[in-house]
Amino acid sequence: MIIERIETNARMSRIVKHNGTIYLCGQVCADATKDITEQTQTMLAKVETLLEQAGSSKEHMLSATIYLKTMDDFAAMNAVWDEWVPTGFASARACVQAPMARDVLLVEVSVIAAEK
Repeated sequence: MIIERIETNARMSRIVKHNGTIYLCGQVCADATKDITEQTQTMLAKVETLLEQAGSSKEHMLSATIYLKTMDDFAAMNAVWDEWVPTGFASARACVQAPMARDVLLVEVSVIAAEK
């Protein structure tokens, strides 16, 4: 069984592919000075880019785990998420409150998807 690792460094790979399944490392926003809406939008844009790079798309997402710094941001994050996910293609999903690696980060997501 071949495992393909893309953009690998000493700590992690941004993408790992195995048996038609794509695993993305945790993704955060492009600009942590922004509010939850903009952090979520840019985080999901990064996810979409990585999925395309790996030969997949948001329509092929199998699972997403979302980490929020505070559940106070749940509704605002969901508003962006619901607009981003195509109708009829919702993945399995979990959302939990968790400390972030940097205090300014409000949201992070980890995604598993199928290849196209």
